[in-house]
Amino acid sequence: QVQVVESGGGLVQPGGSLRLSCVASGRIFSIYSIHWYRQTPGNQRELVAASTTGASTNFYDDSVKGRFTISRDNAKNAAYLQMNSLEHGDTAIYYCNAFIMTDPGGPNRSYWGQGTQVTVSS
Repeated sequence: QVQVVESGGGLVQPGGSLRLSCVASGRIFSIYSIHWYRQTPGNQRELVAASTTGASTNFYDDSVKGRFTISRDNAKNAAYLQMNSLEHGDTAIYYCNAFIMTDPGGPNRSYWGQGTQVTVSS
């Protein structure tokens, strides 16, 4: 069994910063990729940032380039999303999605966290 848990959301003023954490636990052999999505009411989840093992660069949506940074700590099965210069439009529930191999040679399966609310407001 694998669990993915996000934390670090909260209320922040425009221009402020937050650091989201995503920690995977349970039966984990390796983590292939970590994706951060966000969702606002009535809208689909949108991919914000992603980190893939072996990739030379990380992915960022144009709306967050230069403001958000994704990073990973493989020893802790963790990933982070550093969000700077936050704007009202960044308000959303942020979800972590990890592709995890639970057994050597097995498939990478998708696991989602429960989400963490980020609210940017003065």
